[in-house]
Amino acid sequence: MSTEQNVQIVKDFFAAIGSGDKEGVLALVADDIEWIIPGEDWPLAGTHRGRPALAALLQKTSETMETSFPKAPEFVAQGDRVLVVGFAKGNVKATNKPFEDDWVFAMTVRDGKLTNIREYVDTQALARAAKMDASGRA
Repeated sequence: MSTEQNVQIVKDFFAAIGSGDKEGVLALVADDIEWIIPGEDWPLAGTHRGRPALAALLQKTSETMETSFPKAPEFVAQGDRVLVVGFAKGNVKATNKPFEDDWVFAMTVRDGKLTNIREYVDTQALARAAKMDASGRA
């Protein structure tokens, strides 16, 4: 596939995420998709492999976070690699604490499907927003 086609697949993926179209998201990924979210002390960090794990991640995201993307992301591509540079803001639902997050997604597209996503996010900002105090309160 061409670089332009790969970028379009990634744009379609982000459009599906933004509209809450979980089936649309899953249709754009390979069966063995791997999504890596580095970090600790927040509920979405980890390595998520396969469509069932991705579906669980999407569900957990919708249950734990409210996120908006006030600016359109930038797409930079070469061959099967697409980097997406963006900014998000939102709240962690359990704590009602806000966060702001500059992020980069490094994505690989093969045969028209996303095969690998590596998310580079402000894990400290997200961990702070998710953190409860010692009493279990936000």
